[in-house]
Amino acid sequence: MRKLTWAALLLMFTVACVLAQEVAIDAGPELRVDQEHTQWIQHVMRSISTIKPGMTRKDLGRVLAEDGGLSFRSQGRYLYRHCPFIKVDVQFSPVDEEINQSPDDKIVKVSRPYLEYAFKD
Repeated sequence: MRKLTWAALLLMFTVACVLAQEVAIDAGPELRVDQEHTQWIQHVMRSISTIKPGMTRKDLGRVLAEDGGLSFRSQGRYLYRHCPFIKVDVQFSPVDEEINQSPDDKIVKVSRPYLEYAFKD
Protein backbone atom coordinates (compact mmCIF):
# COMPACT_ATOMS: atom_id res chain seq x y z
CA MET A 1 0.00 0.00 0.00
CA ARG A 2 2.86 2.36 0.80
CA LYS A 3 4.41 1.82 -2.62
CA LEU A 4 1.08 2.65 -4.25
CA THR A 5 0.81 5.91 -2.25
CA TRP A 6 4.38 6.93 -3.18
CA ALA A 7 3.73 6.02 -6.82
CA ALA A 8 0.57 8.16 -6.84
CA LEU A 9 2.41 11.10 -5.25
CA LEU A 10 5.27 10.77 -7.74
CA LEU A 11 2.80 10.66 -10.63
CA MET A 12 0.98 13.77 -9.34
CA PHE A 13 4.28 15.62 -8.89
CA THR A 14 5.39 14.68 -12.43
CA VAL A 15 2.10 15.86 -13.92
CA ALA A 16 2.30 19.13 -11.96
CA CYS A 17 5.85 19.74 -13.23
CA VAL A 18 4.85 19.10 -16.85
CA LEU A 19 1.85 21.43 -16.56
CA ALA A 20 4.00 24.13 -14.94
CA GLN A 21 6.46 23.95 -17.85
CA GLU A 22 3.65 24.27 -20.39
CA VAL A 23 2.25 27.33 -18.58
CA ALA A 24 5.73 28.91 -18.53
CA ILE A 25 6.17 28.28 -22.25
CA ASP A 26 2.74 29.76 -23.06
CA ALA A 27 3.32 32.79 -20.81
CA GLY A 28 4.71 34.80 -23.71
CA PRO A 29 7.71 35.31 -25.94
CA GLU A 30 11.18 35.47 -24.52
CA LEU A 31 12.43 38.85 -23.41
CA ARG A 32 14.20 40.46 -26.34
CA VAL A 33 16.28 43.42 -25.23
CA ASP A 34 17.00 46.10 -27.80
CA GLN A 35 20.47 47.27 -26.76
CA GLU A 36 20.22 50.61 -28.57
CA HIS A 37 16.93 51.53 -26.88
CA THR A 38 18.21 50.28 -23.53
CA GLN A 39 21.33 52.46 -23.79
CA TRP A 40 19.25 55.51 -24.74
CA ILE A 41 16.91 55.02 -21.77
CA GLN A 42 19.93 54.59 -19.51
CA HIS A 43 21.30 57.90 -20.85
CA VAL A 44 17.93 59.59 -20.19
CA MET A 45 17.79 58.29 -16.63
CA ARG A 46 21.36 59.41 -15.93
CA SER A 47 20.64 62.86 -17.38
CA ILE A 48 17.53 63.32 -15.26
CA SER A 49 19.29 62.02 -12.15
CA THR A 50 21.73 64.96 -12.39
CA ILE A 51 18.88 67.22 -11.20
CA LYS A 52 19.15 67.25 -7.40
CA PRO A 53 17.54 69.04 -4.46
CA GLY A 54 19.38 72.27 -3.70
CA MET A 55 19.81 73.17 -7.36
CA THR A 56 17.81 76.05 -8.84
CA ARG A 57 14.93 76.27 -11.28
CA LYS A 58 17.30 77.62 -13.94
CA ASP A 59 19.49 74.50 -13.55
CA LEU A 60 16.59 72.40 -14.86
CA GLY A 61 16.93 74.00 -18.30
CA ARG A 62 19.96 71.91 -19.20
CA VAL A 63 17.94 68.69 -19.15
CA LEU A 64 14.25 69.50 -18.76
CA ALA A 65 11.65 71.93 -20.09
CA GLU A 66 8.43 73.06 -18.42
CA ASP A 67 5.43 71.01 -19.53
CA GLY A 68 2.14 72.51 -20.66
CA GLY A 69 -0.89 72.76 -18.44
CA LEU A 70 -1.12 74.30 -14.98
CA SER A 71 2.10 75.23 -13.25
CA PHE A 72 2.64 76.68 -9.80
CA ARG A 73 5.61 78.35 -8.19
CA SER A 74 5.99 75.62 -5.58
CA GLN A 75 5.68 72.72 -8.01
CA GLY A 76 5.70 71.93 -11.68
CA ARG A 77 5.78 69.16 -14.24
CA TYR A 78 8.80 69.05 -16.51
CA LEU A 79 9.57 67.00 -19.59
CA TYR A 80 12.80 65.62 -20.95
CA ARG A 81 14.04 67.93 -23.71
CA HIS A 82 14.54 65.12 -26.23
CA CYS A 83 11.22 63.30 -25.63
CA PRO A 84 8.04 65.04 -24.43
CA PHE A 85 6.59 61.80 -23.04
CA ILE A 86 9.28 61.41 -20.35
CA LYS A 87 8.39 63.61 -17.38
CA VAL A 88 9.23 64.41 -13.76
CA ASP A 89 7.43 66.40 -11.08
CA VAL A 90 9.55 68.97 -9.27
CA GLN A 91 8.85 70.76 -5.97
CA PHE A 92 10.44 74.12 -5.24
CA SER A 93 11.11 76.37 -2.30
CA PRO A 94 10.65 80.05 -3.29
CA VAL A 95 13.67 82.25 -2.56
CA ASP A 96 11.62 85.43 -2.09
CA GLU A 97 8.06 86.63 -1.46
CA GLU A 98 7.28 87.34 -5.11
CA ILE A 99 4.24 85.65 -6.66
CA ASN A 100 5.96 84.79 -9.92
CA GLN A 101 8.44 81.98 -10.46
CA SER A 102 12.06 82.91 -9.97
CA PRO A 103 14.99 81.21 -11.74
CA ASP A 104 16.62 81.13 -8.30
CA ASP A 105 13.85 79.07 -6.62
CA LYS A 106 15.46 76.03 -4.96
CA ILE A 107 14.57 72.47 -5.92
CA VAL A 108 13.27 70.54 -2.92
CA LYS A 109 12.24 67.25 -4.53
CA VAL A 110 12.39 65.56 -7.93
CA SER A 111 10.12 62.60 -8.70
CA ARG A 112 11.19 59.49 -10.54
CA PRO A 113 10.85 59.80 -14.32
CA TYR A 114 7.52 58.58 -15.71
CA LEU A 115 5.77 58.32 -19.07
CA GLU A 116 2.77 60.46 -19.98
CA TYR A 117 1.30 61.88 -23.17
CA ALA A 118 2.21 65.47 -23.97
CA PHE A 119 -0.21 68.22 -22.92
CA LYS A 120 -1.40 70.89 -25.32
CA ASP A 121 -2.19 74.38 -24.07
